Amino acid sequence: MNINVYTESTPNPATMKFIVNKLLINGSVDYPTKASAENSPFAKELYKFSFVNGVFFASNFVTVTKTEGSDWNDIEPILKEFVKGAVESELKAQIEEKAEVAFEGTDAEIKIQQILEDYVRPAVEQDGGAITYKSFNEGVVTVELRGSCSGCPSSTVTLKAGIENLLKRMVPEVTEVVSEAL
Repeated sequence: MNINVYTESTPNPATMKFIVNKLLINGSVDYPTKASAENSPFAKELYKFSFVNGVFFASNFVTVTKTEGSDWNDIEPILKEFVKGAVESELKAQIEEKAEVAFEGTDAEIKIQQILEDYVRPAVEQDGGAITYKSFNEGVVTVELRGSCSGCPSSTVTLKAGIENLLKRMVPEVTEVVSEAL
């Protein structure tokens, strides 16, 4: 199979999405630090580049966050070539696949998790990020934003104007959505 790699910018200027024509992982996984990448040969190799400051995988793409002071014009071609070679040599994004977790909790919690999975996750993944449900307590939904969403200037707008409004409309018990800091 001939591997093609193309890039897309994300709302986070420090993050670039490298998309390939092959499935890299079922689901998503975030490696926000070099130390966290122990079970990912692919991420470990990416962290050997001094300008890599974060790695996130989802379906057919890897999102790379660069270090401050690095210029995408200089590093994008290097990363594009690396990603192509890594995919061609079948470097694994994750050694151990996480088991799928069934939705749990009250009816409202299950509905919130289902909405996040069906409506929000695909949109957030389009921007190179991921969202994880954490809790629902006294009307407040807590989520974790990862990948390009972590530290992105527009993530607050996404969280409040997008996700919070959607959940308030579809689940009357929801009064607010907040993001847990990493």
